[in-house]
Amino acid sequence: MHIPENYLSPSTCAVMGAVMLPVWFMAVQKVKKEIPKEKMPLLGIGAAFSFLGMMFNIPLPGGTTGHAVGATLLAIMFGPWSACLAVSVALFVQALFFGDGGILAFGANCFNMAFVMPFAGWGVYRFLKQMWPQHELAAAGIGSYVGINMAAFCAAVEFGIQPLLFVDAAGQALYCPYPLAISIPAMMVGHLTLFGLAEAVFTMAIIGYLQKTAPAVLEQTGEAAGKAVYGLLALLIVGTPLGLLAAGTAWGEWDPEELVKQDFLGTALGYTPAGMENGFSFEALFPDYTIAGMPEGFGYILSAIIGTALLVVAFKVVGSFIGGHTNYDATMQGH
Repeated sequence: MHIPENYLSPSTCAVMGAVMLPVWFMAVQKVKKEIPKEKMPLLGIGAAFSFLGMMFNIPLPGGTTGHAVGATLLAIMFGPWSACLAVSVALFVQALFFGDGGILAFGANCFNMAFVMPFAGWGVYRFLKQMWPQHELAAAGIGSYVGINMAAFCAAVEFGIQPLLFVDAAGQALYCPYPLAISIPAMMVGHLTLFGLAEAVFTMAIIGYLQKTAPAVLEQTGEAAGKAVYGLLALLIVGTPLGLLAAGTAWGEWDPEELVKQDFLGTALGYTPAGMENGFSFEALFPDYTIAGMPEGFGYILSAIIGTALLVVAFKVVGSFIGGHTNYDATMQGH
């Protein structure tokens, strides 16, 4: 679901970035109001959960892959505005350091995964929890399933409008070449089935684990980030190489050479859209979570460690600038 560089036109990217600016502003204001500085590292740990979840690629018949995101999980743990900020920072780290998602497409990726997903998932979760308070885990799973599918639908629309709006003189697409009739079913089939289920399982498993081993994390009381939380992070980090077992590329995330060979239009595309061929280029430090000179599995683990450390440190630094205010406990009771 990470939209790569040059799949969306610069104007589309600009619009999506402009849409996200007030969302980020509001998220920062809400976090300042709701999260005291001593709790900010915990939000960084939550962002790390999302970052690591996105490293576990899952294969889908047909050669594509997908992954969980964890945005609804964070919305349940911290509230949707805090989740929005945490996932946005996780996506920024992925794009800047690991080349997962485009720099220009950052606003679009955040709109889908850091805004639509946590708010949609959290809304469904809250509705179901009020109806069936005894089935909180099921409500979390259903909410996360709805959230990731809403995000996938938005990404599909963003892909699909490109060939309607941006073509060259010969009628060839300048950016993503697949119209809505292809992008929507191609994106939704995987997310309505396997990837949505993975998101639900990921969310329910972590919430269930925390309820048993570290309920203070969910209740936001006491020493929230205990051994159980760090143990879970370590387990996820060590397990990330399992994501390498999934062969293939996620739909809409091909590099230009792979895109030329795709046959979603009935035959192989046969050309590289000019906007991709001559578009923006950025070389990440550790592209695709690989580190030069290291075996792929070790590079994946080290990338997971680097990403996790960056997120925890980033939120700890941000927390140092936030005063010790808060109506936090009262606010979180509503989540």
